[in-house]
Amino acid sequence: MALVLGEDSPLPDTAADVEDLALRLRGHVSQLGALTPSQEPALLRAQQLCSGGLPDGYMPSRVHLVRLAEATQDLIAAVQAHDVAPAKSVQRRGGWKPPINVLRGAVFALALACVVLAASVPRT
Repeated sequence: MALVLGEDSPLPDTAADVEDLALRLRGHVSQLGALTPSQEPALLRAQQLCSGGLPDGYMPSRVHLVRLAEATQDLIAAVQAHDVAPAKSVQRRGGWKPPINVLRGAVFALALACVVLAASVPRT
C-alpha cells in the first residue's frame, strides 16, 4: 500500500508495474478477507474492486490502483476493529527467528561436541 499511497511514491511507469501492484493488493485482500466477517462493507468493496480487471488507459488504471490500495487499507482497519490479530502469513518479510537462548544453546552444544571429539582422538 505504501508503494501506491505513500506521499513520496510516484505513479507506476509501466502497465506491468500497475499489474504487479494490483496483484499484490489482491493477495492482501484475499488474506485479510479470511479474517473479516463476510458481510463487512470494507470487504465487499475490496472484493468488488478485485473482481474487475484493470481499466485500459494510463490514468484510469492508476486511479483503479489507488482505489484498490485505499480499499485494502480500509480492510486492514476493519480487521483491527474486530480485534482479530493479522495472520503471520500477511507479513511475509523475514522468517521465523529462534530465541537468542536457542542460538546460544546450539553454539554451546557444537563447541562441546568439538571438545569431546578432540579429546577422543588418540595422541601420537
